Amino acid sequence: MFKTFALSFRLRNSYKTNGIIWALKGIPLIRNILPSSLYASRGLKIFANILSGIEEFFMAFLGKLIYLLIVMAAALSMPAAPGSCFAHILIFTTVIGGLLNTQIFEPGRDKFYAVFLMRMDARRYVLTEYLYFMLKMLIGLTIFSLFFGSRAGAAVMTCLAVPVFVICVKLCFTAYTLKSCLKTDSAYNENKPKPPVWILAAVLLALAAVPYAGYVLPEAALPVLAAIMLIPAVFSGRYISGFSSYRRIYKELLHVQDFTAGKSITGTTGAAQQLALQKKISADMSRTSSKSGYKYFNELFMKRHAKILTRLAKRITAVTVIFFTAAAAALRIFPSANTDVNEILMTYLPYFLFVMYILNCGRTITQAMFMNCDHSMLAYRFYRQPKVILTLFIERLKYVILINLMPASVIALGLPMLLYLTGGTAEPLNYAVLFISIMTMSVFFSVHSMVLYYLFQPYNVNLESRSVVYSIVNWVTYIICWLGIQVHLPTLWFGSAVSAFCIIYAAAAFVLAYRLAPRTFKLRA
Repeated sequence: MFKTFALSFRLRNSYKTNGIIWALKGIPLIRNILPSSLYASRGLKIFANILSGIEEFFMAFLGKLIYLLIVMAAALSMPAAPGSCFAHILIFTTVIGGLLNTQIFEPGRDKFYAVFLMRMDARRYVLTEYLYFMLKMLIGLTIFSLFFGSRAGAAVMTCLAVPVFVICVKLCFTAYTLKSCLKTDSAYNENKPKPPVWILAAVLLALAAVPYAGYVLPEAALPVLAAIMLIPAVFSGRYISGFSSYRRIYKELLHVQDFTAGKSITGTTGAAQQLALQKKISADMSRTSSKSGYKYFNELFMKRHAKILTRLAKRITAVTVIFFTAAAAALRIFPSANTDVNEILMTYLPYFLFVMYILNCGRTITQAMFMNCDHSMLAYRFYRQPKVILTLFIERLKYVILINLMPASVIALGLPMLLYLTGGTAEPLNYAVLFISIMTMSVFFSVHSMVLYYLFQPYNVNLESRSVVYSIVNWVTYIICWLGIQVHLPTLWFGSAVSAFCIIYAAAAFVLAYRLAPRTFKLRA
């Protein structure tokens, strides 16, 4: 068993190492310095192996740290006893984790390489990886539940019950899923849960938040449930270890074309997405345009793809309208909350930087543009001329801005309305700043999505994202926006600063698109 684990660990580490080297070669300033022979360089291999090992260590425990930190913070913010809230949240979120994260049913390159390319014994491989997964969970949850649970006021017995309960739940769900796979003769893909699973997870998440309303399970419920779950967990573990059809399940779960390099577009997930999107394209030939040239080309594309491009924005707009209507009604029913809400609106505007990032539809829209237009047109040189690129960039950006402004305008109007309903402000300029800053944030993220697409066009002919820089910039953008949640600044100051930055950024984006996109806007290899 140990030999199997050592082999699988070396395999996983090898392709992670090669991935690190590939990522380094994907960075423009470094790409020309590093030759392809580096894949055989012993020194760089050792360096990449060290990085891979560090990543493996941190990823083994980082998720548990963040998870229990969030649970502790939520428990401390609830009106009931923090220790009971800590246990209550963990009970329901653990069940969600059992539904959505089993490890065995997560399709991955390491599983494909080990089971099908290296012909490892599927049962031995699965069990060693599953034991490693459980061991990481046991160590991480024990350490961090004791650390964060004690700070939330939970007893030591409750903290020690956390890893036991989590492991028991995962064992039971895994065994049940394996049994279901045999009954239905189909493999379960945990990366694509069915709607009933999502609905159940949403219900459980709502139940986890019940302590905000003053209803909470006793803290002793967690140790009791952990003890009760021990017996079914033992039988589940025996079933998992004795299961003999792992290879058959993986044969269906791990499709060859998803993990091999020389695949045709007809066999990829991207192709399936493209075919699904094509069904939603309007075939109405009466849809036309009064414009000419590339403006005509773009407007015709937008009209025929309107259903794809605007559907998400319309749904978000509807949800935001419902939210602000409900918030206004709640403030009328509970006037005691007016002071707190007013204070939030006057100091929490940086929080909406993250909200507007999440609501931005620009990335989805640019993906649709590539899949249904640029995927074919980039094969022609005239399509990458500076004048053509700038014309289409401007025309497309207008549509992206208008689409993103649908939900943004509701938020931009809703925030000043809530400010007025909660007592208003001594500085009337704050109303205008709230409105303008939300609108400019929406414009900023529209421009940002479009300029990243043109400067780092990430997709190849198989519709796979292949640009390291594109991924890095998106990740950095996310981190900066997430950090905005931690910042509390006066609305007037922050709103004015972010509005000015968005205007400057938009002007710079036009210049960059005109000068650099002719070289960067191309199909990836």
